[in-house]
Amino acid sequence: MNDATSTIIFEHPLNEKMRSWLRIESSLQQLETQSHLDSQANSLAFFRTIAELIEILERGEVRSELLKELERQQIKLRQWLNAPNVDTTMVHSLVEQLKERSLALHHAPRLSQQIKEDRIISMVRQRLSIPGGCCSFDLPTLYLWLHLPQSTRDETVSSWLNSLLPLKQALESILELIRQSTMFSSQVSHNGFFQGNAGDADLLRLKLDISENQLIYPQVSGHKTRFAIRFLPMDSENGTVPAHLSFELACC
Repeated sequence: MNDATSTIIFEHPLNEKMRSWLRIESSLQQLETQSHLDSQANSLAFFRTIAELIEILERGEVRSELLKELERQQIKLRQWLNAPNVDTTMVHSLVEQLKERSLALHHAPRLSQQIKEDRIISMVRQRLSIPGGCCSFDLPTLYLWLHLPQSTRDETVSSWLNSLLPLKQALESILELIRQSTMFSSQVSHNGFFQGNAGDADLLRLKLDISENQLIYPQVSGHKTRFAIRFLPMDSENGTVPAHLSFELACC
């Protein structure tokens, strides 16, 4: 990343299904980066993330929604086979990948079953809602587990993450196809405001060029197919937004 200027892509879900998927994706990415449990601090960060993921997975019909979307994406890809100059080999490969991931997700146990029933995770989850409730005297079992050889802990964590693999792979395929379904187009906001029609889109993606002199972020709101974007300065007291702000937008 360039220190002077850079580009940020902001994403905003347009329905509850996409909101849930983005939160699951974020949690899975955090678990990957936190997975080397070599201290109490990063171990608690890992357990806090996995507890949040369990809560998300317990709330709705995540598996059925993903399976429906995998089927929908296969239908869309097959329709591309009739388009001129299409790379049929790539399309067939993608369809086969979606089939495999759909089958793996369909036959997987309940998505959060292994991590929810694990004794260590269960004990920590019970204490996370208590401020400072994960000290060594609160969780002596965890304190002992953190003093096991690193290889033993790595093996256990790997088992937890592998139980989430069907979910992770299915979600990765879906979100990649959705994000690539629409190209970015240049847009201009007037006095920090922009509105448009999202149609049947699931996700808004906004690409902004930022610099030290222009720290601006989008605040998105919407109703059904309509959406509005308000651009705001990070410094709410002294910052300003240009009268005409160029950005790129994709309704995916």
